[in-house]
Amino acid sequence: MLDTMRGAIFDLDGVIVDTAKYHYWAWRSLAERLGFEFTEEDNERLKGVSRTESLKILLEIGGVEASEAERLKMAEEKNKEYVEYISRLEPSEILPGAKEYLQQLRKQGVKIALGSASKNAPFILDRLGIAELFDAVIDGTKVSKAKPDPEVFLAASAALDLAPSECIVFEDAAAGVEAGKAAGCNVVGIGSSEVLFAADRVIRGLDELVG
Repeated sequence: MLDTMRGAIFDLDGVIVDTAKYHYWAWRSLAERLGFEFTEEDNERLKGVSRTESLKILLEIGGVEASEAERLKMAEEKNKEYVEYISRLEPSEILPGAKEYLQQLRKQGVKIALGSASKNAPFILDRLGIAELFDAVIDGTKVSKAKPDPEVFLAASAALDLAPSECIVFEDAAAGVEAGKAAGCNVVGIGSSEVLFAADRVIRGLDELVG
C-alpha cells in the first residue's frame, strides 16, 4: 500500500505536531470563564472536529446557552489564546519521524498535502520550518464541512491532481479515519488500533515508517 501511493495526505494535530495540548488549554480556559470544568476526557470529543463544532460540544458539556454573536466572540477568544501558545512553537516540537518521513516521501517523488481542520495550519507549518515540504495545504479556511465528512481529503487529492485512490491519508482521530475512507483513500492510523480500527493499517508514529 505504502509502496504504490502517489500522494500522501497528512492531518496536522497529533500526526505532524502535538498542538492538541494547546487547544485543550485554550478550551479549558474558556470553560473556566464560563463557570464549569472541561476535562481531558471531555477534550477527546473535540479531536479532528472544527472550531465551531468544538465550541458547540463544549457548551453542551457545560449546559451553557449562547447566541450566535456570543458564540462567535467565544470562538475568537479561544483562538486568540491558542495562537498565543502556537506563536512560541519551535521545530523541536515536530513529532518523532515526521520531518524525516516527509523528506523521504519527497525523494521518492510522492506528492504531499496537508488535510486539516485547523485554520492556523500554514502558520504552524512555518513555525516548524517544514512548509516547503508540502505541495498543497487544505485547511479550515478552504473547506466548510468538518471530518468525518470527506471534503478536506477530496480537496487535498484534487489539489495534488490525483485520484483519492492514489492517495494515503495519515490520521490520528477516528473521525479523520472515517473521512479518509469515505473519500476513497487508504488510511494509516496513528495511535491506538482500538480507536482507529477502521484504518487499513495502524502505527504508533511516523518514525516507524522512516527507513
